[in-house]
Amino acid sequence: MNARRLLTACAAACMALPITASATPSTQIWIPSTDIQAFLKPHIGWDIYLNAYGDGIISNGGLTIGVLPTKKIGLELGVDYRDLSGDHTYPWYLNAKLGLPEDAFFKHMPAFAIGIYDLGLKKDVSAYNVSYALLAKTIWKLGRFSFGGYKGGIGTDPKALWLNKDGEVQDMGALASWDRVMSELTDKLWLAIDFQSGSNGYGAISVGASYNFAKNASVIVGYDYFLNPALKPTVTVQFDINAWAGDKPSPKGE
Repeated sequence: MNARRLLTACAAACMALPITASATPSTQIWIPSTDIQAFLKPHIGWDIYLNAYGDGIISNGGLTIGVLPTKKIGLELGVDYRDLSGDHTYPWYLNAKLGLPEDAFFKHMPAFAIGIYDLGLKKDVSAYNVSYALLAKTIWKLGRFSFGGYKGGIGTDPKALWLNKDGEVQDMGALASWDRVMSELTDKLWLAIDFQSGSNGYGAISVGASYNFAKNASVIVGYDYFLNPALKPTVTVQFDINAWAGDKPSPKGE
């Protein structure tokens, strides 16, 4: 995707609808995943976030592509254009992720990824610059479990963009998720739950399901509950397309 999870903090508070948690690296519902796009195979994503109160719509379209020709080490780069309910001020964001898949160098080795997303081009306005690290492991038929942490405001002043409702800086926290292909029903169905801590514009608990309706395309429908009480829950619909359909896609279309 799944290309987000991620508006300025002021705009989020004013519209009560936060930025998607990604200038989108490959993600779960909201947080980054350890998945990495294959070499020179572009992924196109379009994410929409809206709430039941009609306060605004955030949409995020992006392109992510793998740039390393190796199977054991992956690197993806991406760019996103974000529309904040018609506000196109500083809409461009960048992301990058370096990672290793499960079992890359030895049996039972967990997947690992480090990266940065919502790398904005205007300091103290759109430069959320969220760095993160994740470990993930698939455990039998229980699914894949991921754990890690994030730090916002890399290279910029976090006080300008990472304040909670009490005016305190909350620019770091934990990441966790569970996801699973529901192969007992169909290999096209995928479920996920993810969590990002912090009473800021990113902290949320999200649940969702994806259906692979074509060989290289899928749609995710999810629900995001934000830990910052100033932000209202949102429903998200995320469309994912692999521009190159030569290989079997994941249930998310990534």
